[in-house]
Amino acid sequence: MRINAKRVSTVALILLITLTAALFIGGHQPGSGKLFPPPWDKVVHLLFYGSTATLAGLAFTRLSIPIIILGTITLGIADEIHQIFVPGRHPGFDDLIADAVGICIAALLIPMFRKRLLPPLQ
Repeated sequence: MRINAKRVSTVALILLITLTAALFIGGHQPGSGKLFPPPWDKVVHLLFYGSTATLAGLAFTRLSIPIIILGTITLGIADEIHQIFVPGRHPGFDDLIADAVGICIAALLIPMFRKRLLPPLQ
């Protein structure tokens, strides 16, 4: 079965936009910080930011892995800053560490996904 690289990138971009919108819209709801009790909240951070980095790596195929890491960790920092302004939420360095772990795991997997799902760059 032949994989359409353009379709993979387009679907990844749509999912990336959807996840980012869900992060800021859903995360703006008071009490949304209590959806997942500790330590499961850190697992959610790891999975969310790992998925976000992976989708970014598939959506923006010409970006290097360090740029994807930088962009995704910037998103995590923006989320933590955003929490300052939401009642019942508070930023945490521990959340940012969980984000970074997920992003680093994704950074190791992105080259494999690119190789399997996307043709070599011309």
